[in-house]
Amino acid sequence: MTASYFVTGTDTEVGKTFVSAALLARAGQLGLRSAAFKPVAAGADATPAGLRNEDALTLMAAANLELSYRLVNPICLAPAIAPHIAASEAGVELSVAGLMDHARHFFAVPADFRLVEGAGGWKVPLNGSETLADFAVALGLPVILVVAMRLGCISHALLTAEAIASAGLPLAGWVANQGAGPRMARHGENLATLAALLPAPLLGELPQVAGGDWRLAATHLRLPEGLEPDGQRG
Repeated sequence: MTASYFVTGTDTEVGKTFVSAALLARAGQLGLRSAAFKPVAAGADATPAGLRNEDALTLMAAANLELSYRLVNPICLAPAIAPHIAASEAGVELSVAGLMDHARHFFAVPADFRLVEGAGGWKVPLNGSETLADFAVALGLPVILVVAMRLGCISHALLTAEAIASAGLPLAGWVANQGAGPRMARHGENLATLAALLPAPLLGELPQVAGGDWRLAATHLRLPEGLEPDGQRG
């Protein structure tokens, strides 16, 4: 069995990496070989080994297959700004074709559960004519949507789900992430509205987890349909 998903969010700073790490941890709890791919990351620290992005390192820690940093995050850009701007300033060309070349190396690694994490929201530009959404389409993977539970999330989530459907990709599930900020007013009512209107199952609701521990967060999640044992949930 091999299952792969593209993880996107309703915006930047909605907890995509935290949710991805928790899903990877859940996969490990079920005995699945897990791996993560963060093709483009903007915002990195200089280390003796080269630029390192915190999100990519988190994904590496959460997955149970040990892969090289370059395989997990082939394009790492220093400034924490829009990837296409950071790439232009660094003299790096971003394109769907280039990302697909990197993806082929990642997908050559045997794994049971793979996540490909985007950057920012669904339509983050790669260049003047392509976006990360085009890359997701080229991969052809079902999508997991991370929704930060805050004012405006309903519209953002529905618009993103509509764009995913228009791109011809299935929405495999969504995660309600309250850990991205203070508990929103009328949280329960907003969650119920999203559950009724989004055309995909809710994979879990993440509260504010002490210390931002994705291992604890994994207990609040389940993997997409067909991956969880009957009657069990994270």
